[in-house]
Formats: sequence, C-alpha cells, structure tokens
Amino acid sequence: MSGTGGADAGPVLRGRLRGEGMRIALVAARFNELVTGRLVEGALAALHQVGVSPGDVPLVWVPGSFELPLAAERLASGGEVDGVVCLGAVIRGGTDHYTHVAGQCASGLARVQLDTGIPVAFGVLTTDTVDQALDRAGGKGGNKGAEAVLGLVETVDVLRQLGKGGLGKGNDGGGP
Repeated sequence: MSGTGGADAGPVLRGRLRGEGMRIALVAARFNELVTGRLVEGALAALHQVGVSPGDVPLVWVPGSFELPLAAERLASGGEVDGVVCLGAVIRGGTDHYTHVAGQCASGLARVQLDTGIPVAFGVLTTDTVDQALDRAGGKGGNKGAEAVLGLVETVDVLRQLGKGGLGKGNDGGGP
C-alpha cells in the first residue's frame, strides 16, 4: 500500500488541510510583481479556504527572491508564526544570475526551516519565460502560491500531531 500503511504498519500520521488557529506569514518578492502578485492572491484564497483567519496572515514584501530567506528566518525565529510561505518568480535571462538567485533562495529557505523548526514553503517559480511563470501563477498550470499554502498547512498540522517529543507525543489520530 503506497504511503498509507499496511497491516504491519505502526502509527500513520497525515497532515490535514485545517488551518483554524494557525498563524501563517506570507513573504513575497516584489521583483516580477506581475507574477508574484498573482501568487499572493492564490495563497490568500487558499488560506481562506482552509480556515486561516485573515488577521493571522502577515504579508511581508521584500525586493527580490534572494531576500526571501532572511525575511523568512526573522519571521520563523520570532515565535509568532506557525509557518512561512515564500513567494517569488525567478525567470531565466541571458546571464547566470538566474542560477545563482534560484539556488541560493532554495537552499536558504531549506536552511531556515531546519534551523528554526518552523515549516517554510517554497512557492518560488523558476521558469524560462514570463509566460511560463504566468501559467503557474493562476493560468493553465494552476496557482503555485495556493499549492504552497496547502503543503504548508498540511506540514504544520502533521508537526503538531508529532508534538515536541516526536511520534506519539501529541498524536490525535491524524486522520483526514
């Protein structure tokens, strides 16, 4: 049974898409705001859909995707949020700038969540063209801002089930 636990499995925990009582910060890059503005809209709609109160969603704008990890770290280490969703768009150009910004952003955000224990969602598009980015920011490719929120809410929930002590120390069943 793929990922569901079989007859011989121990406890199975699954995150749920219930955001009531969660405090989720959004950090968005202004660079490529035509795209990131749409990611923010999708993220806000998804937060509303899962029950996160609008008053529990600070929105922080930074200049570009390279600055996302620092703002995410400040929010995650401040003890006031349960998770951080980072939104941006790095679009390939004619130089190596794309590679450096996208890679440093991804590794920086991974480090933030590992260092702080607060989940950080990577809602940063890395595309070749503006059209590809727009497709993923509410076009035919869906809205990756909304997808980042859903993944984050599920992760926050499963971490709550795990509790600070690990497996079984805070588990309330974890069913869908």
